Amino acid sequence: MRLSLVRAASLAGLLALPFAPAAAAEFSASQKAEIGVIVKDYLLANPEVLRDALAELDKRQKNEEAAARQKVVSDQSGLLFSSVNQATLGNPKGNATLVEFFDYNCGYCKRSLDDIARLMKADPNLKVVLKDFPVLGPGSVEAAHVATALRNQFKTEKFWDFHQKLLGARGQVGKAQALAVAKDLGADMDKLEKDMAAPAIKESIQEVALLADQLNLTGTPSFVIGQDVVVGAIPYDEMKSKVDNVHKCGKVAC
Repeated sequence: MRLSLVRAASLAGLLALPFAPAAAAEFSASQKAEIGVIVKDYLLANPEVLRDALAELDKRQKNEEAAARQKVVSDQSGLLFSSVNQATLGNPKGNATLVEFFDYNCGYCKRSLDDIARLMKADPNLKVVLKDFPVLGPGSVEAAHVATALRNQFKTEKFWDFHQKLLGARGQVGKAQALAVAKDLGADMDKLEKDMAAPAIKESIQEVALLADQLNLTGTPSFVIGQDVVVGAIPYDEMKSKVDNVHKCGKVAC
């Protein structure tokens, strides 16, 4: 009986049984219990099977993540590069694009601000896309709502002024701080409050969250330069080198 069960389990694909209900249904409850004992004994005697299986699973997951990233970053007309729900700065027709996923309360984003400003000033063919990705608490979400709604009033350079001032602020920021910066820069506050309540604002932030998930971003700042995804802050020289290479050959490494 035990030998026949081993053969049956082998024919059915021992480790695939949990994922093949039809095949599993062919065994009785007692047979399934005995197969379970066989599987347990085998794995205890050969634990490297689990190690190899986990390594293979990790490899497959990374390949799937890479494929999902590539699908997003290769679509120049898609939501990552060309959404109506984004702030586009620099040269909108530039032949190199830098996308930043940021949070107004992110310390490393604050440090990257000067590098991005410096890069835009030095590179007239650079397109910069800002994606508001509020992951650091309620204050960040509030600031993102204000900033997203403000894009209905402030375009390009005016929004860049707002972005620099709010991101460069000391301490934690939220709705009050974001509104104060907007007011100081001459925003129509009644219109801003009305725009903030529009469903499109929440949808815009959700769109960014979906993109971040597709790109497997785990924090801020995160960048897409050309088709290269970079999670975490990078030095100015490295950022510039990647952008220069995109200008030169269309890739971050020529």
